[in-house]
Amino acid sequence: MKKSKDSTPAKPSVQVLERVFALIDVLAEREDAVPLKEISERTGLHPSTAHRILNDLAIGRFVDRPEAGSYRLGMRLLELGNVVKARLNVRDAALGPMRELHRLIQQPVNLSVRQGDEIIYVERAYSERSGMQVVRAIGGRAPLHLTSTGKLFLAADEAARVRAYAVRTGLAGNTRNSLTRLPDLERELVQARKTGVARDNEELELGVRCIAAGIRDDQGKLVAGLSISSPADRLDEAWLSKLQATARDISLALGHTED
Repeated sequence: MKKSKDSTPAKPSVQVLERVFALIDVLAEREDAVPLKEISERTGLHPSTAHRILNDLAIGRFVDRPEAGSYRLGMRLLELGNVVKARLNVRDAALGPMRELHRLIQQPVNLSVRQGDEIIYVERAYSERSGMQVVRAIGGRAPLHLTSTGKLFLAADEAARVRAYAVRTGLAGNTRNSLTRLPDLERELVQARKTGVARDNEELELGVRCIAAGIRDDQGKLVAGLSISSPADRLDEAWLSKLQATARDISLALGHTED
């Protein structure tokens, strides 16, 4: 947290958040469950107040209640921590290679990760010389089935999960090229599984085509996608080998070993 000029920690402007932070800090100091009485004493909160906030946190799985009257940190915090860890590790490993790839091809290079039914753009290497306006800022989101990186993640899923995704999202389209029928999407995913490469043929934005290759961690898990964006009439297939080599280098930096 930021500190003020007198070096005392800044406090959140909403009192209940200050209480939540205090409760989480107490639970974080212990591996085992902490009794409500001890939590109350250490935070200075009345037991009924601490109990009410902890129960709300338990609903969101931020806190577990292994037995009546005791609490510990919940799995939701671990899940969120892993998401942040993956983003930071991938970005750190990818930034240098991304810049080098951009230097070679002079087109935007994007790093994206999956969150739920969308991808999130977490880094980009680009310049005005690419001749293409960057339309998706860092932190921007897009549906999986409309993006090259998103298709890589769908290709890594089992068929039943892809069908469930189609039901949830309705495969809504953005352009006349968007894949809005499940059989069409499934055919493209088969190709992505075979080649390790996925494409966006003006499906998210008219006039923009993309190609993507996957980045894997030390467990072999697909953790991100590296993509090149280009004006539709200028996408050069010769870039593909450079893209794959760059994605492979980033994967090696994350501890992935070739099969």
